[in-house]
Amino acid sequence: MNLRPKRRDDSLLVDITPLIDVVFILLLFFMVASTFDRQAKLKIDLPEASAQAQMQEPQSVVIAIDAKGRYHINDRQLVNSQKETLKLALQKTVGDNKNTPLVLRADARTPHQAVVNAMDVAAQLGLTRLSIATLDKGAP
Repeated sequence: MNLRPKRRDDSLLVDITPLIDVVFILLLFFMVASTFDRQAKLKIDLPEASAQAQMQEPQSVVIAIDAKGRYHINDRQLVNSQKETLKLALQKTVGDNKNTPLVLRADARTPHQAVVNAMDVAAQLGLTRLSIATLDKGAP
C-alpha cells in the first residue's frame, strides 16, 4: 500500500531549441535568397561597336593612353604617368563641371593598371560620365 500522495508536476517544460533552429534556418534562407544591390561610384557606359560613326559631344574630355602607359588629355601629353599628375591635369581641364563627359581611349597593349588609374582619378574627381572608346573591326 502506497500512502504517499502522488506528486503532481504542474510545471511543463517546453523545449524551444527546435523553434530557435527553425527561426535561424529561416533567417539564413532569407539572407541568401535576397538580392544584394551594389552601387558603384563610377557609372561606365559599356562600349558598343557599330558600322555607323557616332557623334561625340564637343565639350567631352578625351584621355588617351598609349602602349607604354603615358597619358594624353585632349591630345596633349602629360609630363609623367603618375596619378597625381593625371589628377591635376584632369582637374584643370574639367574645372568645376562634374557633368563633363569623359572618353577613355587606351591602346590594346596598354598596361591594365594605367586604365584603372585613369578610372580611379575620374571617380575621385566626381566625374561619372565615362565611356570607353572602341574600334569597329568591321569598318573599312
